[in-house]
Amino acid sequence: MKNRIIKNILLLLLGLALLNGCMYLQQPSMIFFPHATLGQTPAEWGLAYEDIFLDSEDGVRLHGWYIPRHGSKQILLFFHGNAGNISHRGASVEIFHRLGLNVFIFDYRGYGKSQGKPDENGLYKDARAAWRYLTNERGFDQEDIILFGRSLGGAVAAELAAEIQPGKLILESTFSSARDVANVIFPILSRLIFLRYDFNAAAHIRRVTCPVLVLHSPDDEIIPFRLGEKIFQAANEPKSFVKMRGDHNSGFLISQPDYEWALGAFISPAN
Repeated sequence: MKNRIIKNILLLLLGLALLNGCMYLQQPSMIFFPHATLGQTPAEWGLAYEDIFLDSEDGVRLHGWYIPRHGSKQILLFFHGNAGNISHRGASVEIFHRLGLNVFIFDYRGYGKSQGKPDENGLYKDARAAWRYLTNERGFDQEDIILFGRSLGGAVAAELAAEIQPGKLILESTFSSARDVANVIFPILSRLIFLRYDFNAAAHIRRVTCPVLVLHSPDDEIIPFRLGEKIFQAANEPKSFVKMRGDHNSGFLISQPDYEWALGAFISPAN
């Protein structure tokens, strides 16, 4: 009887080890969905732009677009989500351009024309490279740089904001942590597996001191609304929360014109 119990325990431990090994290898393909081909350029959105190549601190070559707005001293540093590449963000870039902002949008490693393979620490390094480009090469003042992150990009933006303290931080449809998302999608399995990614936006935002705007939709079918609320609760004042409408990927369009008005009010230099 004792030997059988020991055998069953060993089989259970072996099964958990195999499950964790399999899930560990699968997690990158469950998190990152990069596209290598750029479908459009800002020229097709009616916007002037510059092709920019820069190096991350570990030597990975990154690609982005600098989209100027004549007469503006503010710039939006755009962190996109986990799928596609910068060429799929035209509608958002147009909104921020209409609001009077220069925009710098870049692809993380492994996305678009950027080299390498995506991973959490790599994305944080890429974010720091984009920040250095704007401050060192473009000469933007720290207080004139607004960080914007959508979905996974919000976790990257929050980590950078905690480190460098930008002028303002906007998080849209962002999750509080990878663990919280796993608990929602795999409520039982998530307690048995090791997560190789943290992406703890809620923890990062506790160290952010600039004004914060959080936007989320109760209709979001991918990132539950309560995870956006959790980020907002963790943020320091001054902070604002905007309840959007619509699904995860198109809520910012469905929520127009209220969405654009809220962004405009937040980014105004007077606020």
